[in-house]
Amino acid sequence: MRIDGVSWKSIWFDENCNSINVIDQTKLPYDFQIKTLKNSLEAYDAIKTMVVRGAPLIGVTGAYGFSLGIKEDPSDLSVKKQMELLNSARPTAVNLSWALNRLYKKIKDLDTQLRFQYALKEAKEIEKEDVNMCSLIGDYGMSLIENIAEQKLLETGIKKVNILTHCNAGWLAAVDWGTALSPIYKAFRAGIDLHVWVDETRPRNQGASLTAFELKGEGIPHTVIVDNAGGYLMQRKEVDLVIVGSDRTTSSGDVCNKIGTYLKALAAKDCKIPFYVALPVSTIDWELNSGLKEIDIETRSPDEVTYINGLNDSGNVDRLRLIPIGSSSFNPGFDITPAHLVTGLITERGITPATYEGLQKLYQL
Repeated sequence: MRIDGVSWKSIWFDENCNSINVIDQTKLPYDFQIKTLKNSLEAYDAIKTMVVRGAPLIGVTGAYGFSLGIKEDPSDLSVKKQMELLNSARPTAVNLSWALNRLYKKIKDLDTQLRFQYALKEAKEIEKEDVNMCSLIGDYGMSLIENIAEQKLLETGIKKVNILTHCNAGWLAAVDWGTALSPIYKAFRAGIDLHVWVDETRPRNQGASLTAFELKGEGIPHTVIVDNAGGYLMQRKEVDLVIVGSDRTTSSGDVCNKIGTYLKALAAKDCKIPFYVALPVSTIDWELNSGLKEIDIETRSPDEVTYINGLNDSGNVDRLRLIPIGSSSFNPGFDITPAHLVTGLITERGITPATYEGLQKLYQL
């Protein structure tokens, strides 16, 4: 995708230095910096501190980080320790464990001298697959936007499609294209008139900081709104479609995504607005059935609620306290949207109802 007219990916492997290069997302949107990760511990820290974030990108970063850990020490004991360390960085996004398990199965029976070579090859394959899957998600999702545009033009004479999204599920959350934003990018490049409502997504403001940054880079019309404005806009018929991403989706179609997603789904259901979730197969946890009962929700630092970072009038980034000294705060990172609130799942294999039967048929399991 593009930043100031230049194409970028969120992560790439440096063959000359045997290191990982990533865009430091903690610096955006005020400063664009590339961070180099030289070993598995640095990859773990990058995931833990959200230098990289977004379920697909976490998986790719984990795969490359695991490869570097294998390079450092390919012994059985070390490999298992590296895997456990990386897997603990972010417990909610299933893509991380999916990628680590995939690499482990690939190298566990190999001679130790061959493990790094094959692990790195598999990590590159995961990166390549992620780009392809996100592009396909965009193709399938674009058809929804096209249909809404045509129907809206016939019924109202207005062709502009207003889409609401939550958090950041664009190319910064993947390797390229993204999940929830991929259909938007494809539709815009195809000439469809659209506008995006961008939830700020407190407390880390990934919508205001990252989604808006992405859309600006692509020249897509967008407006940042406070999280609680979404329902108001839906009531006023100013939202035609909601598309969000997912950090983990159960086999029954329950969706775990950034905190606040559930409230958007409730509002969309009440206002009869289609609510879609875009995700690749790596985000589906086939072993889980009930999102509410079985998904471990990450509780993040209360400081993310207590403080906020922003650019002051002097052009410097400041950290400011929002709540009274002595008040406590609680910071769950995700919530669960039950399958019955989801209109459909947009995957790299097509669009399916958020049901066990729909997913099973799509992936022919």
